[in-house]
Amino acid sequence: MQGVADIVEMNAGVSSRINLMRIVLISGIVFVHVPYDPANSPFLGENGLIDWLRVFLGDSLFRVGVPCLSAISGYLLFRRGLDGFSYGKTLRTKAATVLVPLLLWNLSFLVFVFLAQQNNIGFGYLPDVVHATPREAATLAFALEGWPINLPLYFLRDLLLCLILSPVLAVLVMRYPRLTLVAFLAYAVLPVPNGIFLKKSILFGFSTGIAVALHRVDTSAIDRNAGRIVAAVLAAALLLSIALYAIGPEFPAWLDMLRALTALSGIVGAWALSELLLRTRLGAELSKGGGLSFWIFCAHYPLLVGFWMAWNRVGIDHFAVFYFTAPLLTIAILVISHAIAQRSFPTLHALLTGSRAGRTSLSRTASATGASAHHDVRYSTTRR
Repeated sequence: MQGVADIVEMNAGVSSRINLMRIVLISGIVFVHVPYDPANSPFLGENGLIDWLRVFLGDSLFRVGVPCLSAISGYLLFRRGLDGFSYGKTLRTKAATVLVPLLLWNLSFLVFVFLAQQNNIGFGYLPDVVHATPREAATLAFALEGWPINLPLYFLRDLLLCLILSPVLAVLVMRYPRLTLVAFLAYAVLPVPNGIFLKKSILFGFSTGIAVALHRVDTSAIDRNAGRIVAAVLAAALLLSIALYAIGPEFPAWLDMLRALTALSGIVGAWALSELLLRTRLGAELSKGGGLSFWIFCAHYPLLVGFWMAWNRVGIDHFAVFYFTAPLLTIAILVISHAIAQRSFPTLHALLTGSRAGRTSLSRTASATGASAHHDVRYSTTRR
């Protein structure tokens, strides 16, 4: 049996790897949401290798982010097992850490877009808020039937659904793990209706995280083969991008299924990658990110759209410059703004990040144990 010191070390290591995965995956998601118009579609092939690279990064490799982040959420929710799970407490906690940030970030952007469009700014780049019907406005505000105005926040919306369903998911995964995961895998991959979810892979990822937690899966077992696993997932993403680039922008059902499978394989690939990255000085520093990754996730899309609008006004033709500059500039601005908000406006920062600051709850648990986490310029085609 492991001693207390070993358990503390293990938990702290898991916490660091989760923090590292979050910041790396969310930084990759920024590239997924870089806007472009039909004239700059990578599938036109006018820029050769650069266009293929855009497909590789945005339509293949970084698509692993959503299922991986979902798996992390499911794992953290049930890391103490079923006995340590309180449904009422979970809903109260997640209302503060997920629902409140979702509403603050999305509604503030909605108001900003409304004011901008009233002054004839932003039409064509975002949905028409000024002339939206009450039903359309409700969806843009709360993602009731479709995508929110701050597009990436659909993840938080679907995550809330998973949290509401978490007791049922936990029982299914505990009693029928193989059958449940196979059923959710089929739902995520096959061309079947989404139902209540906007992104089907979130349910599979969340349930996989639950399974790892409840069945006490030894995730360190893959570390000895981390390099091979990362290489295999990268190879799969590379081959997928070649097929996407050759066939796109419209994909047949079989290719969409392959894309979904490749994204789901990233759950294992990202965990293996975290083992390799954590050995580096940069990886060790990134693992201390705290609420930074959540800040980047919630704020990057409005910034990218703003940069795209400014870029079009400038009238520069070289889209490749925008594609590689805008995400890096966005991340840099958000790193700085996060530090300023955390230092100067701690109460507002806590609300916007769901109190994700400093060490994660998993780190605090470890410490306590030792002492006693194509698209068009137009909105309708930016559904990621």
